Amino acid sequence: MPTVSRRGLLGSGVAAAGVAGAFAAGRVTGEEDATAGAPSSYPFRGERQAGIVTPAQDRLHFAALDVTTDDRAELVDLLQRWTDAAERMTQGRPAGPVGPTQGSIYAPPDDTGEAIGLPPSRLTITFGFGPSLFVDEHGRDRFGIADRKPAALEPLPHFSADMLEPARTGGDLCIQACADDPQVAVHAVRNLVRMGFGTTAVRWSQLGFGRTSTTSTSQDTPRNLFGFKDGTANIKAEDAALLDDHVWVADGDDPKADWLVGGSYVVTRRINQTIEVWDRQPLGDQQDFIGRTKDTGAPLSGGSELTEPDFGVQGSDGPIIPRDAHVRVVHPEYNDGLRILRRGYNFVDGTDAIGGLDAGLFFIAYLRDPRTHFIPLQRTMAAHDALMEYLRFTGQAVFAVPPGTAAGEHVGQALFA
Repeated sequence: MPTVSRRGLLGSGVAAAGVAGAFAAGRVTGEEDATAGAPSSYPFRGERQAGIVTPAQDRLHFAALDVTTDDRAELVDLLQRWTDAAERMTQGRPAGPVGPTQGSIYAPPDDTGEAIGLPPSRLTITFGFGPSLFVDEHGRDRFGIADRKPAALEPLPHFSADMLEPARTGGDLCIQACADDPQVAVHAVRNLVRMGFGTTAVRWSQLGFGRTSTTSTSQDTPRNLFGFKDGTANIKAEDAALLDDHVWVADGDDPKADWLVGGSYVVTRRINQTIEVWDRQPLGDQQDFIGRTKDTGAPLSGGSELTEPDFGVQGSDGPIIPRDAHVRVVHPEYNDGLRILRRGYNFVDGTDAIGGLDAGLFFIAYLRDPRTHFIPLQRTMAAHDALMEYLRFTGQAVFAVPPGTAAGEHVGQALFA
């Protein structure tokens, strides 16, 4: 395959998806894959949806949509068409069966064409269903599935430091597209949104760059916009027992939601970081807030990045790792062993009204039950974490993520059976 030249800044993204901001520069071809030895593409169909334990790619386009029809058949038809399109696009083919240039000149193409000539770039497309799909804000069961709504699928509560914007919160459906090429990820969401015209409308969307978590032991730990390594202790794809305990919904978790067995829940939080304030803090204070060194990512108690923190080590003024350090506050040792699979991304959406960066972390976490695995952890963090002074939460959502799709099925088929 010929090498694709690197590009500069990719602009404001997909107008139809209401995307503000832009991706940072760069694109990766199949030969320049960001993860050594990784395949250039992942199959869409399988036991689990791709994009959860898949080694995290470098770029993200996440969209939450509202369903604008009350017709169950129309919704199911869209899910069928989305499944077919996702299967094609993850293999580097057009969204539609005809393609962007081969159809009638008197009809719109069934693919928008901006990915012509680009490799699959390890694209994954992951779908989820929000609480309002089952029972809307008016209490209506529009699609006859209210009795199959998981008990754990409820809108997230309000937490300390939340400054939630309704336009960045909630949604009936979600699409997560991850790839090593920003244009491939945007192309995927753009075409799925286009296919949904008349059935769905974008509620909000988010572009992300520079993954902030490691989801495989084959990956190096990345850095967040505070400059620290992020996701060192994340659950990895190779941790099968931890995934079963903390990520995958198990048989018997919720008898009325058996369609979700083998799937998961995804929580998203748009976290604005007060970059300018953080940048004025001394290095020692920054390291105390995190509980790790900025250089190697090692815990302040000593060792290397992967050394387990020793919270008992004392200094002249108290614990070497402060009691309100992030690494201590969220550690499983202080949270009844709770673990989550993080899959977040940095974002920079230009500047705010006073000239500061509108930037931060688009937090994505996959977990077995939001009530037991996310809400208690977030409440603990909100009450005790020194980092909270530098964070503002402007959007959030939760979705049930069904298991993978077998041949001849569409995503979420068991829910609508």
